[in-house]
Amino acid sequence: MTAAPRPSDSFRLHPGSPDSPVILHVPHSSRAVPAEVRAGITLDEPALARELDHITDSHTEEIAARAAERTPTTPWRFVNRLSRLVIDPERFPDEREEMLARGMGAVYTQTTHREELRPADFDGQALTERYFHRYAEAMTAAVGERLRAVGRAVILDVHSYPSKALPYELHGDGPRPPICLGTDSRHTPAPLIEAAREAFAGFGGTDLDSPFAGTYVPLRYYGKDPRVTALMVEIRRDLYMDEPGGPAGPGLHDLASALARLVERASA
Repeated sequence: MTAAPRPSDSFRLHPGSPDSPVILHVPHSSRAVPAEVRAGITLDEPALARELDHITDSHTEEIAARAAERTPTTPWRFVNRLSRLVIDPERFPDEREEMLARGMGAVYTQTTHREELRPADFDGQALTERYFHRYAEAMTAAVGERLRAVGRAVILDVHSYPSKALPYELHGDGPRPPICLGTDSRHTPAPLIEAAREAFAGFGGTDLDSPFAGTYVPLRYYGKDPRVTALMVEIRRDLYMDEPGGPAGPGLHDLASALARLVERASA
């Protein structure tokens, strides 16, 4: 589908203001699958296109970019330029990952509809080494630089999710609010949650950790450094786009403005 990228081409750090602690992390917005990775996926082209429609957090890179443009103190943006079907940078790379039960650890073997994506015995080590670890190292370095420059780092994880549960979801029977806020007891302080609730108050409600819980913190800092705070913002897709995988609508503009308000509060 695409040429094999150099490792540094698989993600991009967009610089922000030197005094900004905020990193907008956009891990699941791309549909790009390098040809060498595509060769290991068993789906035919129409089926792969359908899977990308369901699994991609479409237009979240644009939401983050527009939010950055509207914020007085420009946040940094770390963007995955490859599909999560290559590797999912937000999974634990080992047995701690609960999504292994769905064939969706760092390297997926099943689709959103519990069908074969790769053979069950697929060895994902090469993909993990080429893409996952280098991505994690780069994100760790970006957080470390904010700590050195500002003394703290705030990771705002920008995602979207479907209005109707897909078969792969472990907790799909819970509430599906317009805005789901994913938290971590060690890294998500109450003021950051309150700032997000206020920023997204106009979209019909927020809820915590349903249907998706947690947030991304590089393992070097996870559970160890309270200077690193984080919040996952999961936007229900019917707020801004045609599902699945369709074009963005006018809701994107308002969501970007709301995210900009959250960035501004988190930067203060």
